Amino acid sequence: MRNYLKEVQGEIRRTFTGQPDSTPEWVPRLADGNDAGYHLPGSAVWAVHGSMSTIVAGIRVLLMQSLHPGALAGVYDHSGFKEDPLGRLASTIRWIFTVTYGSTEAAQAATHRVRKIHEYVQGSYVDAHGSTRRYAANDPELLSWVHVAYADSFLAANRIWGRPVPGGPDAYVREWAQAGRLMGIESPPLTEAAVRADLDRWYCSGDLLADERLAETVAFIHHPPLHPTLKPGYRILFAAAVASLEPKYRELLGLQLARIGPVPFPARSAARATLGVVRLALGPVSSSELAARERLRRLGFEA
Repeated sequence: MRNYLKEVQGEIRRTFTGQPDSTPEWVPRLADGNDAGYHLPGSAVWAVHGSMSTIVAGIRVLLMQSLHPGALAGVYDHSGFKEDPLGRLASTIRWIFTVTYGSTEAAQAATHRVRKIHEYVQGSYVDAHGSTRRYAANDPELLSWVHVAYADSFLAANRIWGRPVPGGPDAYVREWAQAGRLMGIESPPLTEAAVRADLDRWYCSGDLLADERLAETVAFIHHPPLHPTLKPGYRILFAAAVASLEPKYRELLGLQLARIGPVPFPARSAARATLGVVRLALGPVSSSELAARERLRRLGFEA
């Protein structure tokens, strides 16, 4: 059991950070800085992002974000997600955890790096109405879609597999709106109802698109190039992410609820057990959170 957990631990770390045996160099730097940052212990953001449910949320948000052809074009044309999907994942995790746990300066610097990369992510795509349109990754409209899909997915996964959120879902949306503002979104939603209204607006507008490019991307998310040790668990977590989607989005994505023959697969309970194994392998508290707590103690924010 110990050897298995050690192997799982190494491969999970490699998947999330690119380094199986050591902490990424940016994580200890979260202990640096001279202020508390945008979020503190006891915040809704710390509660949601400190939960293992974020693993399912990450799969779910990739599926949701892919529904917008402009957002998908940027990823498809520029990110190299097929050549180095784990590298892209590690970069995304770095930004999320730095904004969550880092100082104000660290969060702003991490966001600046992302926005500089986005400056080169431009091109054209055919929208759901058949018109050719230009896209740019820093376009506030596309950023808004990505932000709203993110908030919806992390709340949905936390509701099923996470823990109580201080202040409830609205507190999470309101606090994580700061990440949207850092990225250049002027008026991100501040309540869960506003998130749902934005999603409904995009859905009803007909701007979301199911085409061959989406099907190819969904297939890749379904079967990413993971180490064999992780594939059984990932299949469970993917099924759980699909189960957490609203039926109308599952239909657009061309996905169905998993089954074992004629019997529905118990995705929720199976995912809960799988996430328990991940927590056992990695420990209950992330190294990013520990580094942030070290900074906060130094600054006198924690007894």
